[in-house]
Amino acid sequence: MKTIKLDHQLAEDVKNGKKRSTWRLFDDKDLSVDDRVMLIDKVNPRDHDTWVVFGEAVITRVTEKHLGDISNEDYEGHAQYDSPDEMLRAYRGYYGDSVSFKTPVKVIRFDFFPYEHMAPVAGDSVKHEEEKPTEIKLYADGGSRGNPGPSASGFVLYDMHDRPLVDKGVYLGITTNNQAEYTALKLGLEEARLMGARRVHVHMDSLLVVNQMKGIFKIKNRDLWPIHGAIKDLLSGFEHVDFTHVPRELNKAADAAVNRSMDEALKHQNIA
Repeated sequence: MKTIKLDHQLAEDVKNGKKRSTWRLFDDKDLSVDDRVMLIDKVNPRDHDTWVVFGEAVITRVTEKHLGDISNEDYEGHAQYDSPDEMLRAYRGYYGDSVSFKTPVKVIRFDFFPYEHMAPVAGDSVKHEEEKPTEIKLYADGGSRGNPGPSASGFVLYDMHDRPLVDKGVYLGITTNNQAEYTALKLGLEEARLMGARRVHVHMDSLLVVNQMKGIFKIKNRDLWPIHGAIKDLLSGFEHVDFTHVPRELNKAADAAVNRSMDEALKHQNIA
């Protein structure tokens, strides 16, 4: 189950019925409406042993906007600031100087379901979630039903102990299989960069993409040149990226993400 961690004062306000919303910058959990999440009270933020699970929440509304577009309505359940500049300074203190008024924010509203007894949070699992790894594995896959035809990309990020960090599928519309494969790689690398990874070990069952990224195969299809160039630019932002070809049976999680997102999109479009 996904989690939302709250500072102690906000957690107390949630318990007492005063607040039913929170803001999330850089939402790596992909929180959305109807998600059921555990709420964690970070009693002492620097001591994981004090953290407790005090209930669950069901997300009822998610509003996405830029930090600079936050309005008075959005302050419900959140600390207020005397000026936009004060708010910006505060969030740069939390997340770093890359935060700007253009940084995306999710304003999340929820219904609260308290636990009868608060449960301690296992220290190791919290640390794993809090301290995002700098070295990860990326499994990526893409597929097209028709080639070209309805297509999707999927990727899964793991830490070096094979614990899943992110599992995503994205419907692309009408593309070719190779475009979907390349897009999966690009999306996975973008996600890795967002989470602060410095070293990435890429695994794909597309021998074409792997060998083209290694420079073994030439890129004869000019339609692939732009995305290949974009990926090469992404690689310059990491300390190290390597590519390994794996059989399809070792890439099942990414393949499942592809089919899951494609099936969902085609169902809504009433495409068989």
